[in-house]
Amino acid sequence: MSEELQRLPAEVMFQKEIDALIAAEKNPVPTGWKMSPKSVLTYIMGGECNGVKIMPKYIGNKRIVEIAIATLVTDRALLLIGEPGTAKSWLSEHLCAAINGNSTCVIQGTAGTTEEQIRYSWNYAMLIAEGPSDKAIIKSPVFEAMEEGKIARFEEISRCASEVQDALISILSEKRISIPELGKESAAKKGFSIIATANTRDRGVNDMSAALKRRFNIVVLPSPNTLEEEMDIVKTRIEKLSEGMALLSKVPEAEVIKKVCTIFRELRQGETLDGKQKIKSTANVLSTAEAISLLTNSMSLAGSFGDGEISDADLAAGLQGAIVKEDSKDSKVWEEYLENIMKKRGKEWIGLYNECRMLNG
Repeated sequence: MSEELQRLPAEVMFQKEIDALIAAEKNPVPTGWKMSPKSVLTYIMGGECNGVKIMPKYIGNKRIVEIAIATLVTDRALLLIGEPGTAKSWLSEHLCAAINGNSTCVIQGTAGTTEEQIRYSWNYAMLIAEGPSDKAIIKSPVFEAMEEGKIARFEEISRCASEVQDALISILSEKRISIPELGKESAAKKGFSIIATANTRDRGVNDMSAALKRRFNIVVLPSPNTLEEEMDIVKTRIEKLSEGMALLSKVPEAEVIKKVCTIFRELRQGETLDGKQKIKSTANVLSTAEAISLLTNSMSLAGSFGDGEISDADLAAGLQGAIVKEDSKDSKVWEEYLENIMKKRGKEWIGLYNECRMLNG
């Protein structure tokens, strides 16, 4: 059955690793957790356990992950913030998978998210027929996590209206949800917490109140520090994605990944990697996540319509779509990059330059 699903939860995809870590556990396990904080760290950062290879889920500063895990041991909620594509949701999901064995208690923050989706709502047919009752309550993921002593995830919290966000204040402070219609409260079991994520590009959309921020320990996830680190992240994720999608294409060579990451980093930073030449940046973020998406799509093109190996034409198609989106200025920025940077990089880049130039008109 799981083979028919488009995307499996982290705890299913990496069940073998989680089971191995639980079986080998020798350290104290906090209430409500499946494994100790040290084992969670191993699951996230990678390693080996009783002959089972633990794949790294997060490639970056180990201390950041330690701080995040330590926060969840306490009664504090955790807020992961960073630029788009810095693995906030990915880390959030895997923390929940390792700690609770369940990463599916999720609220996706949007402009349309309501307070009822954070607390509870009602089955109105049952409410009209029988009046307020426990059976008529539709519990939110946060409510369910409180009852079970689990961790709930709140994705893109800053996309929600401020008054909706503030529904969390009493939950995080009092660790209980009041149900006035039934004249009772539901208290959280030990182990309950919330991991929220927020995009720094959304700052100013719906700023979190100071009162709500005080209820969180805030951990900033940085963009990859080096080209090599970003390439490692991209390669690891592409390998895993290609397995699940059964793409009829080879995993891109290191040189292909390097080209994409180089272009993205230079357009993000506004200068060449060696710092010798300033260039214009695009309005689009060009995150690591977009690099992964671009290369996955290029693999699909190569497997579906080519010989299974990513060509310059496949790569150019992805680059054009990723860099030149809604902002017309990005087309000019991309054109200048092609002429002033890529064209002058020699024969290794000339094929990609020609294909990109053709698509960019």
